[in-house]
Amino acid sequence: MNNLFVYCEIEDGIVADVSLELLTKGRALAATLGCRMEAVAIGHKLEGIAAQVFPYGADVLHVFDDVRLAPYTSLPHTAILVKLFHGEKPRIVLMGATSIGRDLGPRVSSALGSGLTADCTSLEIGDHEEKKEGKVYKNLLYQIRPAFGGNIVATIVNPECRPQMATVREGVMKKEILRPDFTGEIKLHNVSDCVSDTDFAVHVIDRQMEKSRTNIKGASIIVSGGYGVGSKENFQLLYDLAAVIGAEVGGSRAAVDAGFTEHERQIGQTGVTVRPKLYIACGISGQIQHIAGMQESSIIISVNSDPNAPINAIADYIITGTVEEVIPKMIKYYRKNTK
Repeated sequence: MNNLFVYCEIEDGIVADVSLELLTKGRALAATLGCRMEAVAIGHKLEGIAAQVFPYGADVLHVFDDVRLAPYTSLPHTAILVKLFHGEKPRIVLMGATSIGRDLGPRVSSALGSGLTADCTSLEIGDHEEKKEGKVYKNLLYQIRPAFGGNIVATIVNPECRPQMATVREGVMKKEILRPDFTGEIKLHNVSDCVSDTDFAVHVIDRQMEKSRTNIKGASIIVSGGYGVGSKENFQLLYDLAAVIGAEVGGSRAAVDAGFTEHERQIGQTGVTVRPKLYIACGISGQIQHIAGMQESSIIISVNSDPNAPINAIADYIITGTVEEVIPKMIKYYRKNTK
């Protein structure tokens, strides 16, 4: 009881990357709290899930295996988690901020009467003092995320209600194996004890799933543009540079909203989170929503006509100038000095 739980999203017997990232972070949080980390797997044909989650440090794996539980539908998954959490009484529950997590998290939170913070960019353990009451709460989950349109970074705590629930977007946390030979306990649950026939009122007849044409998340080099690029025509310069250096092209929300590039290339709080070896930010001012999605890049180069642009504060190298001036020169000198 009072352990940390991670809900694992599963597709075709494979645990989603966001869940493995949360297992990595959950292991660190559990170590700080001195509690166990437990994983929850709900679906069908889950025999291989233990081998995927235990290396990330899961002490316990709760398995709910039934042919009716895959693919995901809201009601049975909600019923299972509510029943499980009523019995286990976790102190923290983590989910991915995916289409599934954004559907499931609020349902479970509402049923349990607990709080839920969505789209967290960081999770930490700390204390909180209610100054009016003079009461100190120890070892709370700091749920950190941009707020008020990204103008501030808010630290949200839930002193009283349990569990403390948070969703985190894919790519925000690092995915690291704790120990390849780490093993934990497997608990097999009877699904019929948790759900009723009415929970299966919805049947998925067919699903149409299309993979993204871009690989922003896995790119080692990204050339990204913002509204400061100026136009869709100027944005083509970024594609030219990317083609020369073997990079993917990304964009800020402002650039996407202006129609400079496609939504699937959007990087930031409302797009994807990336960690490339090299991130070239062109005409990007550096609003907190965008920085939240790329600040873990190994090397950041800022190309901006404004020497005081906020993104320059986190950039390793700063080139002051317009995209039209700088990018053609970068292409020229790269071609000249590369075999």
